Amino acid sequence: MSTVPVTLPIEQLMNAAWPGLDVKDTGAWLLRAAEGVTQRANSVWPRTAVTPVEPAIEEARLWYRDRKLPLIFQLTDSPANDSLNKVLDGQRYTRQSETIIMVKSFPDSSSFPDSGAFSESGAEQRAQDQALSDSGAEFSSEPSEEWMDLWWSVDGRGGAAERAIARRILTSSPSVYALVREPGGAAAAVGRLALGEVEGHSYGGLYSLATYPEFRRQGHARRVLEALTAASQAQGHSVMWLLVTAANQGAQALYTQAGFVETGRYIYRQAPLRMVSAGC
Repeated sequence: MSTVPVTLPIEQLMNAAWPGLDVKDTGAWLLRAAEGVTQRANSVWPRTAVTPVEPAIEEARLWYRDRKLPLIFQLTDSPANDSLNKVLDGQRYTRQSETIIMVKSFPDSSSFPDSGAFSESGAEQRAQDQALSDSGAEFSSEPSEEWMDLWWSVDGRGGAAERAIARRILTSSPSVYALVREPGGAAAAVGRLALGEVEGHSYGGLYSLATYPEFRRQGHARRVLEALTAASQAQGHSVMWLLVTAANQGAQALYTQAGFVETGRYIYRQAPLRMVSAGC
């Protein structure tokens, strides 16, 4: 698969766009927790290698044990993680949820209008007034209950408490939320554009693209994607990125048709369950 010639601080962007709510920075690793809601927000980001690595793993294990959570690492497919992967292999950590990182580069962003179109002040009205696409999408700077209902019904795991935590994760970083309706007026599909900035450069990250089952294969997801791509361009971004599971070939086809190309992958590695002997 072809790639684009761009170096993206993807792990920093992923962490900012979907952060843990309870965080410990060890200096080399970032331990993240959010009461078990989503793997990403409840995993270790090993920013730099440590030697020896076994004490760092044990420190992380104890931190997650105190929160009644399994120890999970989020590891990009890169040489920097080779030594840690070897140790985790030896400790029989599972490999889960392989995810593809895809990127789309835009032409000169200075040609697009009003890069402040989705700032917090007056974001909803300005977004609609800009008419950035023909999608008919409704934009907001906060997820409405209607937006949350749709997304949670498709991607959510758990009840009201978990949904509230997920909303806190979503709103922990500046974002643009899009919703499109089917011809009868019912909400059909939603998506989120996380507005990330690293070292003075801004990027747009696509998250939470979801469609009600009864409205699938009718072009609604494409409308959301086009709307948020236009929003990313209007922000002045030169690059937009997204994450899609390796198993979701339908979504990969949609993104490829829209001009996104694969630039990397990551997996989650989870500690094996510890068996406790039963007593009589």
